[in-house]
Amino acid sequence: MEPMAQPALRRNMAARRITAVRGTTMLQRTDRLASEEPMEIRAGGPGQEAGSVAVTMRTPGHDFELAAGFLFTEGLVTSRDEVASIAYCELPPQEQRFNVVTVRLTRPFDPGVLRRNFYATSSCGICGKASIDQVELRCAGLPEGPVVGHGTLLSLPASLREAQRIFEQTGGLHAAGLFDPEGRLVSMREDVGRHNALDKLVGQALMEGELPLRDRVVLVSGRASFELVQKAAAAGVPILCAVSAPSSLAVEAADQVGMTVVGFLRDGGFNVYSRAERIAMEGQ
Repeated sequence: MEPMAQPALRRNMAARRITAVRGTTMLQRTDRLASEEPMEIRAGGPGQEAGSVAVTMRTPGHDFELAAGFLFTEGLVTSRDEVASIAYCELPPQEQRFNVVTVRLTRPFDPGVLRRNFYATSSCGICGKASIDQVELRCAGLPEGPVVGHGTLLSLPASLREAQRIFEQTGGLHAAGLFDPEGRLVSMREDVGRHNALDKLVGQALMEGELPLRDRVVLVSGRASFELVQKAAAAGVPILCAVSAPSSLAVEAADQVGMTVVGFLRDGGFNVYSRAERIAMEGQ
């Protein structure tokens, strides 16, 4: 599949007049807000009418990566060879054209694999996720992966924060960063939904032929949920870090598939919740 260009969207931020209160002072000023809009993902094979797969609330931008990443991490696509094209749907002028993305596949798409329609929001992710046993079945056991020094891990949040261009102006976005074992930032994506940020990151890797991400570290700006562990495992990520806490189900799933989960990565420290052998202390 050739790289797919998509038009630059201007809606990742919106301006609004607000009343700001500072102590006993009130003033009127313009504030910038992170945009949140629905995006429908459709899929279809050769000669098929594209059907709706999911609707997710997202920050516009990198929409093709989001669609590809979602289909991959949800197990509806297994390789980039199955993706023939990705395009915005041509809707009537009165409709929001860039809010529907169609993924054309090189093989027939079986809508029966969808047990029900997904609905994702920026707050709760996709409801009704599969069980841990199903994640194990879908995600092959992760390889040993790299061993990363604790000093390298401690440097990741600052690197991710520095790269968050939209967050810098709005303060309202999650981020997912892809790092090499030496702590160099390889790629970063932002979105109002933490699951979308990771799907965009995985979608980019899928479209560029870089999956699985066996020698990479992922850092997410919020908590580590079961859904993020599942998506990272599908992409072959051996180490998932979060600046906040993981859930109990996330840790259980990570342990089952062989993933290292690091939580509370901030303020000079962190907790390792599973597979600590991939983390090295300096001097050991």
